Parts: sequence; structure tokens; C-alpha cells
Amino acid sequence: MKTFAGKVVIVTGGTSGIGRTTALAFAQEGANVVVVGRRKNEGEESVALIEQAGGKGLFVRADVSIENEIAFAVERTVEVFGGVNFAFNNAGIFLPPAPVTEISSEDIDRILAVNVRGVALSMKHEIPAIIKSGGGGIVNTASFLGIRAFPGSAIYNASKSAVIGLSKSAAVEFATQGVRVNVICPGVIDTPMNEEIRAEESGRNFLNELQPMKRTGRPEEIAGAVLYLCSPSAGFTTGTTLSVDGGLTI
Repeated sequence: MKTFAGKVVIVTGGTSGIGRTTALAFAQEGANVVVVGRRKNEGEESVALIEQAGGKGLFVRADVSIENEIAFAVERTVEVFGGVNFAFNNAGIFLPPAPVTEISSEDIDRILAVNVRGVALSMKHEIPAIIKSGGGGIVNTASFLGIRAFPGSAIYNASKSAVIGLSKSAAVEFATQGVRVNVICPGVIDTPMNEEIRAEESGRNFLNELQPMKRTGRPEEIAGAVLYLCSPSAGFTTGTTLSVDGGLTI
């Protein structure tokens, strides 16, 4: 039997990159997958790929930083699939590097709105649905930049550190109610977010040299870690921060 047969999974930011790859991985293990994102065309492409993989999918257009939109996404999931068992809160944004002295207040608000408020609001509405469904788990995406400081990324770094703190608090609050909450901290992964840098040989070399393994990671390697954290094998794991970064934060 497939690990997530009949289970219902919400994936925010599931329209591309790590989110899409993880949505497909859940589908291949038997899950019904709800892709939440702002881009309709890409979301529908993700659902088509989920169905090609033999799973059932649904796209709900929502901005996770807007409470009524993420609340609707969870409500729609319950309406269509009958409940929620797991969530992968992966939606996030990254802005071009800049010293903290040069970043605009608008950019600060934008990063915190999606990366922090988005995770908090997602959990606010997912957790009650998971409890009603008999328990399950949540994995939130932070970053190696939530652990390690890096020039030019102060606000992004702060936002991902906040994700770790939010997740630990939620893990403690709901540990006795059957909801496990963990964090994944990817290193530099081959996704559209850094595609422009990787397009140039000098950029690829720079990214590779950052990591002890001397290579960037693959979205499938993050997806595997997320599925593990949601699986019965991680049934006694909550509040943990799992780095999947090629040794970047050692």
C-alpha cells in the first residue's frame, strides 16, 4: 500500500519548483493533493501533472498572506476531499540582495507578509481541519538562511528564522492533539528562484562552491524529506528543523 493512500494534502506554493515536485511526490504515494498558489495557469499545470501521476488534484487560487483567501482554500479542500491530513506550507518570496540600510519598507512588508504571516495564517486554518480529520502533520519551508547569516539577505533571513520559531511554538501547542509540526531548511536548490544565476557558469560555480558537496540540490531531495516528515516513520518527530542543504550550515 502507498504511504499516503487516501490522505489529503495541501501544498502552498505548489505551482512550481519545490512545491510542485513535492505535490507530485505526494500524489505518487496515493494522496489527494490540493495546490494553493497565486498563478492559475501554473496551478492547473501542477494538477494535470498530479493526475498524470495517478493522483487526484485540485487547484485553489489564493494568496497566503490574505486570511480570507487561505481560509477559503482550506474550506474548499474539506468540501472536495472531506478533510485535511497534511500540509506543506511552502509559499515564499525572495527579493534581490541588498544591505539592510537600503531595503525599502515596502519590501520589508512584502517579505514578512508572505513568508511569515502566510505561514501563520495557513497553520491557523489548517490545524483545526487536521484535528477534525483525526490528526496529521505540517511541514513549513524555512531556509538555510534562517540558520546562517548571509550578506544582503537580512529581512529574508529574519523571515525564515521566524518560520522556525512559529513552527516550534505550534508543535508544542498541538502536540497532544495529534498534529506534528516540523520545518525543512533547503540549501541552494535547482528551482526557478535561482535559475538566472545558474544560467551563467560563474553563477553556477559560485553556488556550487558554497556547499561542501560542491553541487546544488534537486527539488526531489527536498520532496523526499518532506514526505518523510509527514510519514508514519516520523511519528515521534515534532518541532524539529531538518536541514537538507548539502552541508551548507555545518
